[in-house]
Amino acid sequence: MPKKILALYSLAHLWVDLSCALLVFRTMAGDGNFVLCLLLYNFCAFALQMPLGLLADRLNRNGLTAAAGCALTALAYLPLPAVPAAITAGTGNALFHLGGGIDVLNAGEKRAAALGVFISPGALGLFIGTLWGRRAAPALWLGPAGLLALGGAILFFRRGPSGNSPLELTPKGGYGPLLPLFLVVVLRSYMGMNQTFSWKSQWALALTLALALGKTAGGFAMDRLGPRRASAGSLGLAAVCYLACALPGPGLLAVFLFNMTMPVTLWAAARTLPGAKGFAFGLLTFGLFLGWLPSYLGWPNLLTGPAAYAAVSLLSLVLLWVPLRGEAVRC
Repeated sequence: MPKKILALYSLAHLWVDLSCALLVFRTMAGDGNFVLCLLLYNFCAFALQMPLGLLADRLNRNGLTAAAGCALTALAYLPLPAVPAAITAGTGNALFHLGGGIDVLNAGEKRAAALGVFISPGALGLFIGTLWGRRAAPALWLGPAGLLALGGAILFFRRGPSGNSPLELTPKGGYGPLLPLFLVVVLRSYMGMNQTFSWKSQWALALTLALALGKTAGGFAMDRLGPRRASAGSLGLAAVCYLACALPGPGLLAVFLFNMTMPVTLWAAARTLPGAKGFAFGLLTFGLFLGWLPSYLGWPNLLTGPAAYAAVSLLSLVLLWVPLRGEAVRC
């Protein structure tokens, strides 16, 4: 994939997530249906990617899908009631991620560096959008203006057929590898929602950057070392660092290392379902939704400290060991 297209998709990813967070926390936070809006937004943005992914795989117009996602998210900024706005923004978010994600996966083939670059800006976008939404700055119109501009640019450069493989839901090597990949994503999402650090509020930006840069680094590490060795190294070191996460330095490093496997899991799922990359992408984002749900429902936190965080890292490594077995060569 040309670098300018990857940069465009990455910038759009940041702005889509920023715009969604800005909309939610600026216009919905005071609404009586805010709790319902959060549920519907996250369901549409993450769980809905599975069925929408099948449509995107068949449509074979990834640029159009991503641009439509930008436009639909911008549409949510119209003076709509909170619940329809949440559904519209969440669906637009899902369409953008699918269009951009499938396009990057198609271009990457055996490599994951571009995928890591594409997915990493989302965390920073959510951080900035949440901050702006809660502090009533900047002007609200900047969200849809940026979405329409970036969506138009994507449509201009990527408006033709995308080269998706013919739709095929039968996994290469069977369904077995998908379950551990799915569980790793559920664990990662649950960990992200429930891990707490005494220094978190003072180091919020650094923590967000560690999360985002970890995803970027994970793609490059996989290309250099192979997915199995990159995952073993990052998760093993993350477990060690989590044991000392009461301190900001080891804690930030642990978050960085733990998130390095995100592009690896997406890449491996797409390799397992080469004829349904959008569905594979959506399957794992459904895992993100499930990992978020216990916190939303107010269930007790099962992660009670550094030892629990280290255990989740090691459990993730065990789960990844089998599905990455056939991909243990240098890419």
